[in-house]
Amino acid sequence: MKNDDLKRPKFTKVSDYVFEIPKSYVKGMLVPARVYADKRLLDQMDTRVFEQIANVSSLPGIQEHSLVMPDGHSGYGFPIGGVAAFDPEDGGVISPGGIGFDINCGMRLILTNLKVNDIKNKIKELVDGLFSAIPTGVGNSSRLNINREEFRKLAENGSRWAVEKGWGYEEDLKGTELNGFADWADASKISEKAISRGLKQIGTLGSGNHYLEIQQVKKENIEDEKIAEKWGIFPDQIVIMLHTGSRGAGHQIATDYVQRFSALSESKNGIKVNDKELVCAPFLSDEGQDYYKAMGCGVNIALANRQAITHAVRQVFSKVLKRSPDKLGMELLFDVAHNRASLERHSIGKSEKELLIHRKGSTGSYAPGRKEIPRKFRKDGSPVIIGGSMETGSYLLVGSAGSEDTFSSTCHGSGRTKSRSQARKSTDGEKLFNDMLKKGVYVKSASWAGLAEESGDSYKDIDSVVDVIHSAGISRKVCKLLPLGNIKG
Repeated sequence: MKNDDLKRPKFTKVSDYVFEIPKSYVKGMLVPARVYADKRLLDQMDTRVFEQIANVSSLPGIQEHSLVMPDGHSGYGFPIGGVAAFDPEDGGVISPGGIGFDINCGMRLILTNLKVNDIKNKIKELVDGLFSAIPTGVGNSSRLNINREEFRKLAENGSRWAVEKGWGYEEDLKGTELNGFADWADASKISEKAISRGLKQIGTLGSGNHYLEIQQVKKENIEDEKIAEKWGIFPDQIVIMLHTGSRGAGHQIATDYVQRFSALSESKNGIKVNDKELVCAPFLSDEGQDYYKAMGCGVNIALANRQAITHAVRQVFSKVLKRSPDKLGMELLFDVAHNRASLERHSIGKSEKELLIHRKGSTGSYAPGRKEIPRKFRKDGSPVIIGGSMETGSYLLVGSAGSEDTFSSTCHGSGRTKSRSQARKSTDGEKLFNDMLKKGVYVKSASWAGLAEESGDSYKDIDSVVDVIHSAGISRKVCKLLPLGNIKG
């Protein structure tokens, strides 16, 4: 259903940070929808966000309620920041629109033992070196020589494949969701076109809001000193944040299955969706399982991509600072996705069920003790990495008990307020570069237009978004991370 005349819902206020959309809002809703926001962020959201999440609530097998995080904005099918849980045993579906075209797009945070004074005169050299070593932007190709057979292995083994190639350490796998690979992936379920699109993109950053950023940790921005110290975070520290995904291969996987599901959903499965962008298949059907296994390949492609970039980052820092990555303390803290569907056990009423959790522009945020958390963090809760704009900074958080109400899900960024075309029209990329340089942030971009698209005023206030998540008890603040240098497409 796409109704230009649809009015904003009459929300029921559940708490200061949770607003519920009733089942009466859109015909066919099976459960209510909930929006996590404060009043100001709620007012900023377009009606299309509420329409989309209401349509999600009409999908078969959905449990309890669909969700929108405070960074929510409209997307393809699901809103960005959308979350939904489906019970496979109750006809629950899997939908490419609830996962995204950049499958397993995510964040990675690399620690160092460096302080700001150690590199303050080297920022430009480091950023230029990273920009030279890591192909960035539309059309740039990987410098890695990967054939089709190797790509299929990569698609089934993720970061583990990259580490076996010498592009990282075993410890990196312990700091990665899924221990570095989706074990359900099956490369026979992805097309030759997807492989062709991915062959030359491993170790590349891409365009849009994808970036690699050198950041600093200021003492006053450490909120949880105990967790920060335990995780290796200290005042004045230099860290590196990476945001990218499965690129063209993931996009092709999603495209292939949207087309396949479009031809099958109503005629074969009897599923009628309110919005054609929500095409889906029962998770337990042959089509659903094929997509799940193909999506697993997208997960692994993204993980291998981020691992290969991590290797390049370590090489550049080592070359510029003339010390080995080990001597520089370049340890991977965590790698977490925000475009994936995952099978997880959650409580529904008085029972526990295995559910398929769709997270579209939403990050996993697991309370202490959950098995999804790598062992080194299990007592604390999972690390949560929230990327902001290159002007405003980003956050490291930790999953907390309130995430049980959101199917262990939280926000993924600050959320766009301007489209890319609007941002290009309203922002002069070269002026933005110079303004940021005056503030002590050096950016290297493939184009002025690409830079303009990512201006700080194109996004919601990252502090406000994270305040909602923190106050609602979904993810607790550990520290804010401020930019010093950035490369982007």
